[in-house]
Amino acid sequence: MSGLLDSLGVRPLVNAVGPATRLGSGVLAPAVLDAMREAAGVYVRMHELQAAAGGEIAALTGAEAGYVTNGAAGALLLAAAACIAGDDPALMNRLPDASGGRDEIVVHRGQRIAYDHALRAAGARLVEIGFPDLTFPYELDAAIGERTAAVAYFSNSGANALPLEQVVEIAHARGVPVILDASLAVPPLANLRRFAALGVDLIAVSGGKWIGGPAASGFLAGRADLIRSVALQHQDQDVRVETWHGAPLIAAGTVAGPPHQGIGRPLKVGKEEIAGLLAALRAYAARDHAADQARWRADALTVVDACAGIDGVRAALLEADGRERGWPVAELDLRSPARAYALVRALAEGAPAIALDEALAWRGLVRVTPTHLREGEAALVARSLAAALTSTQTLDRKDTEA
Repeated sequence: MSGLLDSLGVRPLVNAVGPATRLGSGVLAPAVLDAMREAAGVYVRMHELQAAAGGEIAALTGAEAGYVTNGAAGALLLAAAACIAGDDPALMNRLPDASGGRDEIVVHRGQRIAYDHALRAAGARLVEIGFPDLTFPYELDAAIGERTAAVAYFSNSGANALPLEQVVEIAHARGVPVILDASLAVPPLANLRRFAALGVDLIAVSGGKWIGGPAASGFLAGRADLIRSVALQHQDQDVRVETWHGAPLIAAGTVAGPPHQGIGRPLKVGKEEIAGLLAALRAYAARDHAADQARWRADALTVVDACAGIDGVRAALLEADGRERGWPVAELDLRSPARAYALVRALAEGAPAIALDEALAWRGLVRVTPTHLREGEAALVARSLAAALTSTQTLDRKDTEA
């Protein structure tokens, strides 16, 4: 590749990890780039663009309203802020200082993950329930009190958590909203409508992962009043009451006035990201997802077949289960964490560089996620893996460099 990346000395790589932010998420389709280019050439009122985009998100998900964010983590922060502050502009101005009010968000202990920092960044104090291996319904009910702003649930974390349906039922019986991190819940696309039908109050989704939008895009879908609070805390509020587009909210007694720049202001979303996300959503809704799954499975099998007969390696195809993981992967069991990390380093330093999923390398497992491989790259990854795995010298050298 010539151009800017060459001038910077940055090497493109083969992405066998999936839509990881650290690898740039995904490669944008021409229709997405065209939409972003169109938006880049005009001025618009951002609240109007967000409202129109929110309508499409609502129609796609079956939720009351939608809102474009700068990613799923940003969506979680905004969701927490909305549940804490509601329509109170004075409290919006105070965040992340939510002391003295509804500043608690209940989470399963078994679902604690690094991304819940987004909830804490809004000013929430996390209240844990249960244990990693077991949680009882009464523990959730007992944890909800006068200071509870929301219950947070992570769709792909904590297999031993209470079922989402039960969490929604208990929370709603106590008048508390449920925030769902659905950043990895797509595919399948049907999950989004299922979550809304369950009554989840705010669903946080990544736009830059499976949907194929810009890396810095995502969205919230959920209750209209909470989405309104999100908008108030996210959009540019360098306004005057006399000309503010939200003046009808004051007249209706919904808000006392516009907040100052809210806690979401640093999480800016440009018109280009909104346009790109909408184009990606439209394309994703129309995709042949069965064909995608078939192609991914074939690519994963290419890797498995290339590595299956190599000494010291157990290669297996892990099928999509539609719950914890909506896509197939090729898993290589090297039976040694040191050799697993050595393999990751060897391919990362190759030409071309290949990024492998090392999340379970501490257990001696390396995975190839085929979802973001381009045409012909599965065979390239398979050859590179086989060459590295059959070269004891290569892995031993990488092992000693650890």
